[in-house]
Order: sequence, then C-alpha cells, then structure tokens
Amino acid sequence: MPKTDKEKPSPDIKHGKEKKSIIRLGESNLDGNKRVSVALRGIKGVSFSFANAVAYVSGLGNKRLGELSDEEIAKIEDIINNPSKHGIPSWLYNRRKDFETGENKHLTGSQLEITKKLDIDREKKLRSYRGVRHSLGLPVRGQRTRGSFRKGRTVGVSRKKGGR
Repeated sequence: MPKTDKEKPSPDIKHGKEKKSIIRLGESNLDGNKRVSVALRGIKGVSFSFANAVAYVSGLGNKRLGELSDEEIAKIEDIINNPSKHGIPSWLYNRRKDFETGENKHLTGSQLEITKKLDIDREKKLRSYRGVRHSLGLPVRGQRTRGSFRKGRTVGVSRKKGGR
C-alpha cells in the first residue's frame, strides 16, 4: 500500500532526533541550520574568534546548531557565560580589566548594552574629552569632521536674500 503525505516522516527528523530551526541562546534567536561556530556569531557580544573558541572547547564545531541536544546547548551557554572556567584565554574577552572590579569578563546581550551605556555616562559625568564628544554627538576616536559627521547641521555659506 503506498504511503500518503500524512504518513511520511518530516525531513527535519533524522535518526529519531528532531531538528530545530530556531534555537534560543544568549538572549538571541539563532538559526538552527547553521554550524555552531557560525550561528554563535548571532549573539550580541560574540565575535568570530570567540565563537570559534567556544566551538573548539565544546567539541561541537562541525555540527549544526539545530541537531544539538538540550544538554549540549546548555554546555555552550555555560562556556559563553563562564569562559575562564573552560580554558578560553582572556585576550578573547570583550571586557578586560573592568573599571569597577578589575577582573576580566565577557559580556553578551543586554549586559553588554547596559555596561556600554554606563561607561559612556561615566565619561560624560567626568567631562573627559571622550565624554564631551559623546554629549555633542561628534566622533570620539579622532576622525576628521570636515566632510563627515554633518547630519542635521547647516553646510556651507548662507547667502543673503535679494540681490548680489
């Protein structure tokens, strides 16, 4: 008797495991069809090098993210949250020598955004050069401003109305 469409197994199920298309990891929705090292870059605060290090340490670099079990996903999340515990070198972190605690951290998601905002607010309060540039909406890192960063301001010489 021929099988109908209802009886065929879905193409996402392989060898009894269900393949997920979207994985929630690190406050982000990640594509389950991508390899682990590629998909992790979708998390805010995880760079190319850090994602490769996490994939290497976890031993899951060649697998697709949707094929991983819940335990493997929890292991990856633990590595991202505590990279020093798993042997990832501190020069890959995005927050070395934290201003308040002095320790090396790796921040992701909303932690990274909040910390960045607090750093900018601290510099504005101190009235440092960078803080003043942030408050005026000008470039902070020494770029030239003659031709760039001109949004919302008048450019050029204004002429008088009327004759020459």
